[in-house]
Amino acid sequence: MANLTVTVNDQILRRARVKAIESGTSVNAVVSQYLERYAGAGSTAAALNDFIELAGSVNAASGPDGRSWRREDIYDRPICRKRK
Repeated sequence: MANLTVTVNDQILRRARVKAIESGTSVNAVVSQYLERYAGAGSTAAALNDFIELAGSVNAASGPDGRSWRREDIYDRPICRKRK
Protein backbone atom coordinates (compact mmCIF):
# COMPACT_ATOMS: atom_id res chain seq x y z
CA MET A 1 0.00 0.00 0.00
CA ALA A 2 1.30 3.47 -0.89
CA ASN A 3 1.61 6.46 1.42
CA LEU A 4 0.19 9.84 0.42
CA THR A 5 1.13 13.26 1.79
CA VAL A 6 -1.63 15.88 1.68
CA THR A 7 -1.51 19.50 2.79
CA VAL A 8 -4.64 20.49 4.74
CA ASN A 9 -5.60 23.58 6.70
CA ASP A 10 -4.94 23.00 10.43
CA GLN A 11 -8.50 23.90 11.50
CA ILE A 12 -10.04 21.59 8.90
CA LEU A 13 -7.79 18.73 9.98
CA ARG A 14 -8.72 19.26 13.65
CA ARG A 15 -12.43 19.22 12.84
CA ALA A 16 -11.97 16.16 10.63
CA ARG A 17 -10.14 14.32 13.42
CA VAL A 18 -12.91 15.13 15.93
CA LYS A 19 -15.61 14.02 13.50
CA ALA A 20 -13.71 10.82 12.68
CA ILE A 21 -13.30 9.99 16.38
CA GLU A 22 -17.03 10.60 16.92
CA SER A 23 -17.72 8.21 14.05
CA GLY A 24 -15.35 5.58 15.43
CA THR A 25 -12.88 5.82 12.56
CA SER A 26 -9.81 7.79 11.51
CA VAL A 27 -9.14 10.58 9.03
CA ASN A 28 -6.89 8.15 7.15
CA ALA A 29 -9.75 5.63 6.80
CA VAL A 30 -12.18 8.35 5.67
CA VAL A 31 -9.79 9.63 3.00
CA SER A 32 -9.01 6.09 1.86
CA GLN A 33 -12.73 5.25 1.51
CA TYR A 34 -13.35 8.48 -0.36
CA LEU A 35 -10.52 7.75 -2.81
CA GLU A 36 -11.85 4.22 -3.40
CA ARG A 37 -15.27 5.63 -4.31
CA TYR A 38 -13.75 8.45 -6.36
CA ALA A 39 -11.57 6.05 -8.33
CA GLY A 40 -14.36 3.49 -8.69
CA ALA A 41 -12.29 0.85 -6.94
CA GLY A 42 -14.80 -0.14 -4.26
CA SER A 43 -16.54 -3.49 -4.03
CA THR A 44 -19.66 -2.10 -5.71
CA ALA A 45 -17.68 -1.06 -8.78
CA ALA A 46 -15.96 -4.45 -8.89
CA ALA A 47 -19.29 -6.26 -8.64
CA LEU A 48 -20.78 -4.09 -11.37
CA ASN A 49 -17.82 -4.74 -13.66
CA ASP A 50 -18.13 -8.49 -13.04
CA PHE A 51 -21.86 -8.35 -13.85
CA ILE A 52 -21.30 -6.40 -17.08
CA GLU A 53 -18.63 -8.88 -18.16
CA LEU A 54 -20.91 -11.84 -17.38
CA ALA A 55 -23.92 -10.25 -19.09
CA GLY A 56 -21.86 -9.69 -22.22
CA SER A 57 -20.78 -13.32 -22.36
CA VAL A 58 -24.19 -15.03 -22.18
CA ASN A 59 -26.15 -16.09 -25.23
CA ALA A 60 -29.69 -15.66 -23.88
CA ALA A 61 -31.97 -13.26 -25.70
CA SER A 62 -35.56 -12.58 -26.62
CA GLY A 63 -34.76 -10.67 -29.78
CA PRO A 64 -36.40 -10.78 -33.20
CA ASP A 65 -35.54 -14.47 -33.66
CA GLY A 66 -37.24 -15.44 -30.41
CA ARG A 67 -35.79 -17.00 -27.32
CA SER A 68 -32.51 -18.85 -27.66
CA TRP A 69 -33.13 -20.86 -24.47
CA ARG A 70 -35.74 -23.07 -22.88
CA ARG A 71 -36.87 -23.03 -19.26
CA GLU A 72 -35.38 -26.50 -18.75
CA ASP A 73 -31.99 -25.13 -19.82
CA ILE A 74 -31.86 -22.57 -17.01
CA TYR A 75 -33.54 -24.38 -14.11
CA ASP A 76 -32.41 -27.53 -12.32
CA ARG A 77 -35.97 -28.74 -11.69
CA PRO A 78 -38.62 -29.92 -14.14
CA ILE A 79 -41.72 -27.90 -14.98
CA CYS A 80 -44.64 -28.73 -12.68
CA ARG A 81 -47.90 -28.74 -14.58
CA LYS A 82 -51.09 -28.03 -12.61
CA ARG A 83 -53.86 -30.57 -12.99
CA LYS A 84 -57.22 -29.27 -14.10
